[in-house]
Amino acid sequence: MKYMQTKTQSLIESSANVTIGYFVALAAQMIVFPLYEIEVSINQNIQIGLIFTAVSIARSYLLRRFFNHYHHHRSAN
Repeated sequence: MKYMQTKTQSLIESSANVTIGYFVALAAQMIVFPLYEIEVSINQNIQIGLIFTAVSIARSYLLRRFFNHYHHHRSAN
């Protein structure tokens, strides 16, 4: 039997992924920016992380929809 996630499980997994990704990105910025002599405040770091997170969510969504559309049309033919 094939296991399918419930919508709630998918939401929880997606939320955890985005939250963990945000904090990983924030930590990476705090390490990498000084190496390139980019000086930003913690508030700016938080804002940059949020922008990159929004871009990542949009990218992930668009790719998922593209592949869903592609596979749907491919299986229909």
